[in-house]
Parts: sequence; C-alpha cells; structure tokens
Amino acid sequence: MTTAEARLDNHPYGALERRWHRMSALSDAAGVLGWDMSTVMPTGGAEARTEQLAALDVICHQQINDPALADLLDAAEAEAATLDPWQTANLREMRREWRRETALQADLVEALSRACKRCEMAWREARPAADFAGILTPFENLLALVRESAEALGNALGLDPYDALLDGFAPGTTAVQIDNVFQPLAAFLPDFIEQVLARQAAAPQAIPLEGPFPVDRQEALSRSLMGVLGFDFAHGRLDVSAHPFTGGVPDDVRITTRYDEADFMSAMMATLHETGHALYERGLPANWRLQPVGESGGMALHESQSLIVEMQACRSAAFVGFVAPLLREAFGADGPAWQADNLLRLVTKVERGFIRVDADEVTYPAHIILRSHLERAMIAGDLAPADLPGAWNDGLEGLLGIRPENDRLGCLQDIHWYDGAFGYFPTYTLGAMIAAQLFAAAREAHPEIPEAIGRGDFAPLLTWLGDKIHGQGSLQEPDALLIRATGKPLDPAIFQAHLKRRYLD
Repeated sequence: MTTAEARLDNHPYGALERRWHRMSALSDAAGVLGWDMSTVMPTGGAEARTEQLAALDVICHQQINDPALADLLDAAEAEAATLDPWQTANLREMRREWRRETALQADLVEALSRACKRCEMAWREARPAADFAGILTPFENLLALVRESAEALGNALGLDPYDALLDGFAPGTTAVQIDNVFQPLAAFLPDFIEQVLARQAAAPQAIPLEGPFPVDRQEALSRSLMGVLGFDFAHGRLDVSAHPFTGGVPDDVRITTRYDEADFMSAMMATLHETGHALYERGLPANWRLQPVGESGGMALHESQSLIVEMQACRSAAFVGFVAPLLREAFGADGPAWQADNLLRLVTKVERGFIRVDADEVTYPAHIILRSHLERAMIAGDLAPADLPGAWNDGLEGLLGIRPENDRLGCLQDIHWYDGAFGYFPTYTLGAMIAAQLFAAAREAHPEIPEAIGRGDFAPLLTWLGDKIHGQGSLQEPDALLIRATGKPLDPAIFQAHLKRRYLD
C-alpha cells in the first residue's frame, strides 16, 4: 500500500481527504478557466464564462457545506492523536477552510462570483480608456457584495469585517498588526526617499536605453531568464494579460506578463516576479497535492517568493552583471548604456511614479499604504466608490507628491478591487519584508549565494527556499514557518536595513 493509499482508509480523516481531493480539483479547474478568461478567451465569451465559474463556485460551496462533512471534521478531530504531523496540519487547514466557507450563504457566493467576473471584464475596457464612470455601477454592485461577505465572515470568525478579508490572504493577520508594521515604515519613508533621490542626483546619471524593443525579442528574453531560474516549461507556460499574474495549478503553472516596445525592463521584471510565484507553486509538496496542507502559506508568503527573486536577487549587482551580456545579445545593442554599471543604475533607480507594478522598491510601499487605507475605508463604508478617484489622487499626492492626470494612472491601474480582492494589497509590502528577512537568512547560511547568482546559478538560493518554505506547504502557520526559516518573527528593521544598504551605502 502506498503512503497516499494508507492515508485514504475508512476512518473519518481519510474520508475528509477524499472529499477535499474532489473539491480542490474542481477549484483548480475554476482557476484554469479564470486564467483562460484573462488571457485568450474572446470578449464575447465573458457572460458564458461568468456562468461557468459561478456554477463551479456554488458546487464547491455546497460540497463543503454538506452536514456530513461537519460531522467528519468533528470525528477526525476527536481522533487527532492518531494523525501524523502532516495529517494534523491538513486537518487544521480543512477546519479553517470550512469555517470560512460555511460563513457564507450559497446565493451570496454565486452573486459574488458573477459580480467579480462582470466587474473584471468591465475593468478591462475601462482601464485603457481611463473611464472610471464606465465601471462605477458594476464596481458599486461588487463592493456591496464584498462588504456583505466581510460582515458574514467577521460574524462567523469573531473578527472585524476587514480583518476577516485580510485573514483570507494572510492567515491570522489583523489591521492592527498591519498598522504596527506600516506606521513606522510610513514615518521612515519620506526622509529616506529624499536622501536616496539626493544621492542619485549627485551620482552619474543613468543613460536611458533607446528602443524600440520588439515584443518577440522581449518574449524570447523572458523565456530565457525563466529557464535560468529553473522554470519547467513542461509544467507551465508564459502568456500575455492586461495585468501580470500567476495562475493555474502546481503541475500546470500559468504566468503572464505585458510588453511595452519602449521599455523592455517592465516586462522583464514582471516576468521575473511572476516566475518567483511559479517556482513556489511548483515546489509545494507533491505528496500533498489537492489537500489544504499542500497549498501555500498565504499571499504574504507568496509575495515574498516573487520579491525575493525580483527585488532581492535580480536587482542585485551580481545578477545585473550576469544579465548584461544577455541583454546586449537579445537586442543587438552595445555601448555605455548597456554596460552593467549603467544597467544597475537603471534597475535601482528611485523615482516618484504613478504605476505600482513599475515602482522601485523604495517608493513601492507608499503605493501599498495608500491602497490599504482606501480599501479599509471602502469596506467600513467611509469611502463611496464614486469618491475613490479623488481620494486616490489626494492620497498619492500626500504620500509621493505627484497627482495622476487620469484614472488609468490612478485608481484603475490595478485589477484587484475590480475582481473582488479586498485585503490583498497589504501582502505585497509584508511580502517585501519577509523576502528581505529570508534572503538575509539564506545568505547567512550560504554566503556563496550572491556569487552563484552572478553566474546565473540560482540553485543554492532555491534549494534553501525549497527546504525552508516551498516544500513545507502549510505544515506550519505562516508566522511559525518564518521563525523556523530565519530564527525570528517578522522584523521590519531588516527590510529598512536592506534599503539603506542598497541605496545609501
């Protein structure tokens, strides 16, 4: 009998595994359909796909709400002493999913699913046209349903509504904890940004790279760098979408990017970022596919894995030295602008910009702090959707001293809210902090990591991450996993030290 077969015997826990296997497979199918909707589906298929995804969401919801499943959870927990550590953790995560799903009525789940997809498709037309008015009605409808679900979740979990949403992306995290981390960062950033800008103004200026940069060459470069990082194209693919993202399932990881013929760096860095997500997905424990314990430890950890690749490793002097000749070859270019020292100035250039996904790591947290404040206000009912553009523009001006000239550069730039993902944004900066702490611990354990990256060898870093993070799945709670990997809980000072070292030393 195999290990998997031994787990799937007739006791209550085994019955739960069988049920979760089916539910997870259905959920994964919905994920692939969602990827297709965002990449290759013709626009005329939107309403049909909306109905398909709503039906799958309701089926999964009905299965987890089956009274028999609640009885099985109770029975399995009564026999918990017979379970091994992975089974125990799996049962914990099953109960967590059950508590969240049973908090919502089926009609709300169905309505929310439809509203998310309809608003997302409206956003795809509104964003390039900078037409917030065109998306206002579907967004108002969606926000009302998100607030209703947040209330229901909060009542069931004993949490504030916004905390209940946060918990879905960063388990166990509350707004108070976010404030404790973000407030010192918000106090640190203004003077630090000024210092960095002054230092860069006094240094030799970065020479711009002159395009155009054909999309086919950018795609070839992206695929080449994905290969350097170890992306397995037999278990994944690269496509184009309006907003870069990672989807699919661990054995079929779908990542997307977007190309600009005037700026290849944007697509290159987006691809590296999403490849970090993909490597985490592929590295999750294969023996626990389609079980909660085999999933990632939440989006803060997930974002740490994309940012440890993009920010910690691939904006380092070591990586830029490695990639410089590849860039010259890819675009048939040469000269001072294409030398490693100038490229490093370009990839570490700090400037106040409007677009979050293109922001440098110094100003990036300001973008997240703004979004965190605004989404909390919307969930609390203190900010109406119609007032979002003005609040956004005022907030960005207050944080970075710049004001968007249109909503494409402002509140329409990200997909998250228009797909119902409230509570997601804080995980980006939490992820940046975790990434800095993990990279510091990895370098302490393996001092050869920077030199290896300089050769295009990511094996030492990824092997360490595979052991400490990827292969652990959800065996431990996220906070405990970070302590196991680094020896301490999240320490925001490590992130600030990283910024000072890179930009002021």
